[in-house]
Amino acid sequence: MEQYSTRSNHEIDYRIVGEEMQYVEVELDPNETAIAEAGSFMMMDDGVQMQTIFGDGSGQDKGVLGKLFSAGKRLLTGESLFMTAFTNMAQGKKRVSFASPYPGKIIPLDLQQLDGRIICQKDSFLCAAKGVNVGIAFQRKLGTGLFGGEGFIMQKLEGDGMAFVHAGGHVFERYLTPGEVLKIDTGCVVAFTQTVDYDIQFVGGIKNSIFGGEGLFFATLRGPGKVWIQTLPISRLASRVLSYGTTNRREEGSILGGLGNILDGDGY
Repeated sequence: MEQYSTRSNHEIDYRIVGEEMQYVEVELDPNETAIAEAGSFMMMDDGVQMQTIFGDGSGQDKGVLGKLFSAGKRLLTGESLFMTAFTNMAQGKKRVSFASPYPGKIIPLDLQQLDGRIICQKDSFLCAAKGVNVGIAFQRKLGTGLFGGEGFIMQKLEGDGMAFVHAGGHVFERYLTPGEVLKIDTGCVVAFTQTVDYDIQFVGGIKNSIFGGEGLFFATLRGPGKVWIQTLPISRLASRVLSYGTTNRREEGSILGGLGNILDGDGY
């Protein structure tokens, strides 16, 4: 990976492997460290030391209060108080790999090239170079905090190192020009640059409220800036799997639906 200037965060090289169920392989020089969410670890070379840390590790030099504050930020976003640090304690280069939790794509984000800050969904963060700060992106508008649904708590990734987020289904980027507005399902927003204005809007009208089926709120993103969008939010995937797993659907695709079960003798 080409380096444009000196970074304060650890400088890690990487490669993303796979198509639908990807993993990211991070190459660590001696004493370099990558941090990751608990449960994302896949494999590592001998010589890499694994250690549980408070928060994201960016507050390790700030004393006990700094560590607790760093961990507390993660608790407020619904994540674990702890993360895992992987440090190369050997002489040569070593590799550690982290796997995506469900079908989709891993998005590499060079924070140095993105003005040092990215806002992302709270469950999208996968791993990063040590020094990247994982915190809360407080929204300025009250509506966002009350009605955001799956997107009302956002995370911010700050620093000048590499960070990796995971998204579901197909992932694509869209650049919004100044003043351009995109209306989007809250769960389909993976991440956006700090120049993008984010808010939640109510879908008005009695027909939308009762019969819409898509929920009462959607996100509005106003440019300028870049937005990363996913086609399959994990919440949507989980709800669909749950609906299929809790219903007798032997005749999937039949126009009779549940009535078919009764006619087949399965209803009673």
